[in-house]
Amino acid sequence: MIVCRPSAPLLTPLALALTLVACAARPPADEAAMPDPPAPDAAAPDASAPATFVARIATFNAALNRPSAGALAAELTAGSPQARAVAEIIQRTAPDILLLQEFDYDPAALQVFVEDYLAVPQNDAAAIDLPHVYAVPSNTGVATGLDVDGDGSLDGPVDAHGFGQFPGQYAFAVLSKWPIDTAGIRTLQTLRWSTMPEARAPLTPDSGAPFYRDEVWAALRLSSKNHVDVPIRLGGRVLHLIAAHPTPPVFDGPEDRNGRRNADEIRLLADYVDPARSAWIVDDAGQSGGLAAGDAFVVAGDLNADPLDGDSTDGAIDQLLQHPLIHPEVATGRWVPRSEGGRANGPQPDQEGDPAHDTAGWGLRVDYVLPAAELDVVASGVFWPTADDDHGGLVARVDERDVSSDHRLVWVDLRWPAADEAPTD
Repeated sequence: MIVCRPSAPLLTPLALALTLVACAARPPADEAAMPDPPAPDAAAPDASAPATFVARIATFNAALNRPSAGALAAELTAGSPQARAVAEIIQRTAPDILLLQEFDYDPAALQVFVEDYLAVPQNDAAAIDLPHVYAVPSNTGVATGLDVDGDGSLDGPVDAHGFGQFPGQYAFAVLSKWPIDTAGIRTLQTLRWSTMPEARAPLTPDSGAPFYRDEVWAALRLSSKNHVDVPIRLGGRVLHLIAAHPTPPVFDGPEDRNGRRNADEIRLLADYVDPARSAWIVDDAGQSGGLAAGDAFVVAGDLNADPLDGDSTDGAIDQLLQHPLIHPEVATGRWVPRSEGGRANGPQPDQEGDPAHDTAGWGLRVDYVLPAAELDVVASGVFWPTADDDHGGLVARVDERDVSSDHRLVWVDLRWPAADEAPTD
């Protein structure tokens, strides 16, 4: 569902001038977390060069999921300290496009969050206007009508196409300053796992027999939530936001059904962006294939896989990090998002990866913003201030509860061709 709302009221001429100056000198989302910016070119600017601007793309697993349908909307309406902390992080990071994850599917609740939290200054953070919103339907809690886990029940949360206590739990949404091409959105919610060539079907370890019964394997959807292609009319060019939230590779048994599914959900992303590998994919409208050659894209989301640590299947996230069409410097090089807060939080026991790259409070890199290889990346970061920072309380734990989320907001800045017109509502 798409939700749009009017922009903020017009500013006075003086306030507008100050706002334009502030935007032109846009501060980093987290100065301690941001790598040194590239040195300016020594040559004088080329007046004939096309106009560009910097667009910030972010993903944030906000942990705004609740145990029952309608509970999130009721909490947001009453006033939620957690949602205020989440909103302040978003305001301080100021993304142009945001993938907001673990926000239960409820367009009304999303509208409340946009209007009563993001559009309202939190503490001394400036309000942010993200008027173009797409609430993404989710497989979580959608019943299969089958006994998926073999426990004799047909209506448990594991018997759904994606784990969930009700339809739409743990869903996600896209929020943007720039118009979303609603007619061009593609979803892969109903794509069945068994249709993937050489799928990692889970096996029973002792016998090597398929773990799922034939009727379950034939019906089970691949995406535990949804995989979506959201075209956004960003400046002078369309950007495809390719978003997903694969299942965690845990909470299963020796058959590793969730680990295998996580790896194949990530593979679906890798295949979708590659025209040479996407012919098998069929979206919910019956259209085959993925992106066309030359399409500008960013893959984003909590992918629940770390390149070196954690419980994911070996090589699961490398399907993207080593992908020839993914920006190598963001995947594994100088633009890997990092933070001083992550560095101070680690390393965790037996951790091989650099804790500065972590995006989750328990010490893993699981949240990603991965642009296409040809896009011009100019900055990146993770909003994870240290405990002694003025904003460290936003990512703290108090009484065994996270003030905001157990994940951190991850962002990447792209230099992008400008258009003649500004964003519109």
